[in-house]
Amino acid sequence: MDEKSQVPIVNIANALTVLRLLLVPVFIWLLLEPTVERRWIAWAVFAIAAMTDQLDGYFARSRGLITNFGKLADSIADKFLILSAMIMASVNGWLWWWVTIVFIVRELGITIMRMAVVKKKVMAAGRGGKIKMFAQSLGIGGLIIPWHSFLPEALATGAVWICYALIAIALFFALTSAWEYIREASRLD
Repeated sequence: MDEKSQVPIVNIANALTVLRLLLVPVFIWLLLEPTVERRWIAWAVFAIAAMTDQLDGYFARSRGLITNFGKLADSIADKFLILSAMIMASVNGWLWWWVTIVFIVRELGITIMRMAVVKKKVMAAGRGGKIKMFAQSLGIGGLIIPWHSFLPEALATGAVWICYALIAIALFFALTSAWEYIREASRLD
């Protein structure tokens, strides 16, 4: 490909990815003092950031705006957003630390492994990884919502347990998709 036909690095897809990265510190700051109002704003920031993940992929594919920067930055932005949400949920006592640590170890391990084998093969996210991300986003997003501030106790508790169930689904797919990545990487020799 000659230089004139290369995709410019400054495009709508990459701008949305950078926006997601910039929203992460705002999100963290909001949850450092999780009042009801700040939790709602943090939820809105999280939701907007999560939507940019779908939009940047849509624009990149539909308009031919795929760049190496975008591929790398999109993955980093996803991990920063989700892991910061899990860490803040654990800091605030809404999620068990062991769950957050399992997800962190999984993400770091798979990222390192993908980087180690990238010259042999680019390992794209599989179906299990996509299900993990979807369930994780809904579960963590749900834990940010201050259910007890507007629902009766039983309903609020039920809503929180639905979020935990979504995170359990995400954890299952995190572990099974990690195993699939490891098997695929071991076959590359």
